[in-house]
This record gives sequence, structure tokens and C-alpha cells, in this order.
Amino acid sequence: MPNIKGAIKRVKQSAAANEQNSQTKAAMRTAMRKAEVALDNKDENAADLLKDAIKKMDTAARKGLIHKNTAARQKARLTKKAQ
Repeated sequence: MPNIKGAIKRVKQSAAANEQNSQTKAAMRTAMRKAEVALDNKDENAADLLKDAIKKMDTAARKGLIHKNTAARQKARLTKKAQ
């Protein structure tokens, strides 16, 4: 643990940001999995799950958790399955 006050604060801020980023990324992955399963099974709520997954991917890309091209690629793959 650092001794300098500013460094202590920065460690706390980094830990809080890491927790938030981990939760956002996990929620994105879960939404993607649910959408993929629903599309494979041709569920009636697949369109809603796809929309939610795309929204979570866009949020993660906007926050810098994943690269924007990665988000675009994953969205394209899911959308292609929907057709």
C-alpha cells in the first residue's frame, strides 16, 4: 500500500473502476451468450435479447472496455445469425 495520500486515493479509485468495468464486461458477455442461445433455438424473445446484447456491446465499446471494431465484429456475427 502506498504511503502518499494521492497514491492511496488513486489505488482506491482504480479498484472501484476495475469493479465497475468487470461488472459491465460480465453483463455484456452474459447478454451475448443469452442472445446466441436464443437465436440458435429460434426463441420468440431472440430479437429482444439481440437488441439488449448490442446495446451492452455499444456501451462497453464507448467506455473503452472493448475495441470498437471488436464490438462491430461481434454485433455483425450475432445479427447474421438472426437472419
